[in-house]
Amino acid sequence: VHQNHGIGMYTGIQRLEVQGVVKDYLKISYDKGDTLYVPVTQLDLLSRYTAPGDSDKVKLAKLGGTEWAKTRRRVKTAAAEMAQELIELYAKRRQAKGFAFPEDSDWQRDFETRFEYDETGDQLTAAAEIKKDMEKPWPMDRLLCGDVGVGKTEVALRAAFKCIMGGKQCAILAPTTLLAWQHYNGLLARMEAFPVKAGLLSRFRTPTQQKNTLRGLKEGTVDVVVGTHRLLSDDVKFKDLGLVIIDEEQRFGVKHKEKLKEAFIGVDMLTLSATPIPRTLNMAMSGIRDMSTIEEPPVERQPIETYVMEYDRTIVAEAIKKELARGGQVYYLHNRVDSIDACAGMVGQMVPGARIATAHGKMTEEQLSKVWQQLLDGEIDVLVCTTLIETGVDVRNCNTLIIEDSDKMGLAQLYQIRGRVGRSGRKAYAYFTFQRDRVLTDVAAKRLSAIREFTSFGSGFRIAMRDLQIRGAGSLLGQSQHGHMEAVGYDLYVKILNNAIAMAKGEELQPDKSECLIDITVDAYIPERYIAEAAGRIEAYKRIAAIETEEDAQDVLDELIDRYGDVPASVAGLVDISLVRVSAARAGIYEIGQKRDALILYSDTLNAQRIKLAVAALPGRITVNSSAKPYLAVRVASGEKPLDILKQALNALGPVQENTSGTEKV
Repeated sequence: VHQNHGIGMYTGIQRLEVQGVVKDYLKISYDKGDTLYVPVTQLDLLSRYTAPGDSDKVKLAKLGGTEWAKTRRRVKTAAAEMAQELIELYAKRRQAKGFAFPEDSDWQRDFETRFEYDETGDQLTAAAEIKKDMEKPWPMDRLLCGDVGVGKTEVALRAAFKCIMGGKQCAILAPTTLLAWQHYNGLLARMEAFPVKAGLLSRFRTPTQQKNTLRGLKEGTVDVVVGTHRLLSDDVKFKDLGLVIIDEEQRFGVKHKEKLKEAFIGVDMLTLSATPIPRTLNMAMSGIRDMSTIEEPPVERQPIETYVMEYDRTIVAEAIKKELARGGQVYYLHNRVDSIDACAGMVGQMVPGARIATAHGKMTEEQLSKVWQQLLDGEIDVLVCTTLIETGVDVRNCNTLIIEDSDKMGLAQLYQIRGRVGRSGRKAYAYFTFQRDRVLTDVAAKRLSAIREFTSFGSGFRIAMRDLQIRGAGSLLGQSQHGHMEAVGYDLYVKILNNAIAMAKGEELQPDKSECLIDITVDAYIPERYIAEAAGRIEAYKRIAAIETEEDAQDVLDELIDRYGDVPASVAGLVDISLVRVSAARAGIYEIGQKRDALILYSDTLNAQRIKLAVAALPGRITVNSSAKPYLAVRVASGEKPLDILKQALNALGPVQENTSGTEKV
């Protein structure tokens, strides 16, 4: 995505000689066979197009058309409206009266030390942020984001315990009966040493049990309740509700979300989301939404060993036997309900004597819960199931996963399902198989190679950047913003949103160096002898284009020297130009070109006072033209370096806001 020209197709780097100097350009193809050469010094104007769905269907922009400018304006307006809405909502919440919970008690500290694992730094930070919010006199509304299995539940339980210790009731809302049931069991196990009364409201409870729980909530004898959207029914009344925890909010329907907002006004809210949110978006949103993110995996975790291969009965049978031999259990994913029993029979033949069961979406809640319970109790060796396990229960002893026809599934889904194994300190294995002799489509092949590549932790963040996170971003920003993100690509969208938020908060926007283009005669490129591979060169170009301060420049140079040795003059030229663009943007200059021995600085904000300063600093060299496109021309004498003279001129002009006392235009 080029900020000013729209979406094009990158076709490689080309080195061109213009006016006797050599530069590298990125070649971008546009609609109708048009081509744009972008100098590497302007790489910050380009970002990779990432958006929801497959990028194969993306329409390329027309060069020189007005379509792209219209699209950008539309997205800008939408982002500004959303920022405004969110800020108003935030202000309203700050004025609402909430309950300020007391500081942590001794029991709270005791409860936290009983956690059987070592917390990660992220977990501790998130828990501290949430508890601090609870101690404030207005209602909390915090979002806790993190990948599958990074320990969000423990953080939520600490908040629930704090709520109960503060003398209030807590409600935990889960999207499925199964998850509610698991949260309930986890809660009982974690709080058994304390006088906490917990209830469960779901179809796993008899009418009598439900009635007792409802009475307990109304009278205040039940401290914490876990349930599905059954908790939003009219007959559920709390005596003194203090905290609502919503697990995987994105899986509740619009109607339920509206009901939530109405039902729990003035109550602290904590929402857990399993779609990790990209760091860039997190930073933009954290200005107007309270967010905590957990990225590091629990200490004892090991990456999941992932194999992508043609289906081979011998290998599959071997994998199952290996898992059972170490006392573990296996998920075998066969995503067709009509033939799932036949598949279970075939698995039985492969591994004689193994206890096999099936699970799929057409079973009743009761049948399913029975199967999950048996799996948790270790009474099932191999569970042949559909993608139903994607949002299933946490079975720490299941550490081998076999998927048939994995080429027919989406990347986010494969990633989520793989997160079902490897949830303990044990090594886990995932086999993604596809039918023999099947020719994979291009998209499926890319998807499978991506999943194979991203086995390390935190890679959920990288892989998801393509798909999962962007959907996560969609659920965070709401459906309408989703289309805008698609129109301009994720990176540019976040940039626009960042500016919209800063403006809505009344912050002064810093001049953006990407608004200033420089094309002067300086050798500016990275020679192949310095960095051999193209990917490494582009990475270095991107780092250099992103420089904003002298410290940034020093960091980049140190890193280049450290990795590749002394920096050639043409690379130092790149760094200089990047810094000059920052001071040019601050001086209100939007374009700098060179005509033979003169540098041309175009600006809409030239005033008499600033020109006097420039003339005094460079006597006899400056001419001013106040035509329709005003500019300042600075003469370069022979033997002088254009870049040195440009720096002097910009220093003399200074930033726009400082010297505007003489405002008469020239």
